[in-house]
Amino acid sequence: MMEGLQRCFVLHYRHYSETSLILDVFSEDHGRLTLLAKGARRKRSNLKGTLQPFTPLFIKWSGKGSMPVLTHAEPISIGLPLRSYILYSAMYVNEVLARVLEKHTPYPVLFLDYLNVLRELAQADNPEPALRRFELALLHHLGYGIDFLHCAGSGLAVDDRMTYNYREQHGFTASIKITQLTFRGDELKAIAARCFETPEQLRAAKRFTRMALKPYLGSKPLKSRELFLPRTRSIRK
Repeated sequence: MMEGLQRCFVLHYRHYSETSLILDVFSEDHGRLTLLAKGARRKRSNLKGTLQPFTPLFIKWSGKGSMPVLTHAEPISIGLPLRSYILYSAMYVNEVLARVLEKHTPYPVLFLDYLNVLRELAQADNPEPALRRFELALLHHLGYGIDFLHCAGSGLAVDDRMTYNYREQHGFTASIKITQLTFRGDELKAIAARCFETPEQLRAAKRFTRMALKPYLGSKPLKSRELFLPRTRSIRK
């Protein structure tokens, strides 16, 4: 039996047998793990309605191996108010974490970053800045180190007015050739600061995080991104 309660969030769950659930959770001290919630779907279960994504929980579990058993769960507070397309953004964050985090690897600071992005999304009209900041934080915790502020070729500080081409595992090199891998100096500074003052800087950050996260996510499409398609089509109409 574990000592004490652990703060966590449910990233995803699926049905198991007639009455149970398999939970993919992100805990503050133990990282991502899979738990079996026995009887959680029974009508009289005290867990019914508790094990929902975006609700902060205190939990306990017992056992080792690939699937310990949940023994206790209680909400710390009510679930965060995530509406319509903002909810899709939060689902995207959960899916990315479930894809890229190895199990049983602690990420206590990333846990706080996750809590912060949910709070930002709950208050946001535009989810994009919060998503970009979280993606950049996630890349940092995964060990993805890159210098946004200096030219990889010359070592000089990036210039707002110059353009730089990105080379994976190398950095940004000054270049006049414009491609999908090209970023302006002011865009690189915005990415480094995680502060986006213009739509162009925000789009550049999205372009970069898509490229940088791709090796971690693999080729399988993200289900949460598909949820944005109907909304995008309706806007175009």
